[in-house]
Amino acid sequence: MEDLALWTTSLVLVGTSAFLFLFLVSWAAQGIAEWSSFAHEQAAHGQVAHLSDFWVEFGQSTLENWQSEFLQLFSFVVVSAVLIHHGSSESKDGTERIERSVEEIRTMLREAGLPPRTTR
Repeated sequence: MEDLALWTTSLVLVGTSAFLFLFLVSWAAQGIAEWSSFAHEQAAHGQVAHLSDFWVEFGQSTLENWQSEFLQLFSFVVVSAVLIHHGSSESKDGTERIERSVEEIRTMLREAGLPPRTTR
């Protein structure tokens, strides 16, 4: 049992580290690409690209990107929950399948000679 806990913990740490590494690499790549764009834009206007101005623009674009991603994810989760709650055609099979499975289990228990459970 301890081996399983150790293995699970190791797997979580490796997965977390891998995703953190991918996040940092992609964020750095975004920064490099945006610096290039920022420097070209400043040069086109006859201005010198300052790192302090870049950090403001980079922070703004990063937060805008995260905002749109979280808004999209939040919208997807809410719409999915509403559709499931209202019983859309996408989620119809759940209740009927569960009721059928419960009835099959009750039938098997009766056939096995076990007394039915009384409700509380």
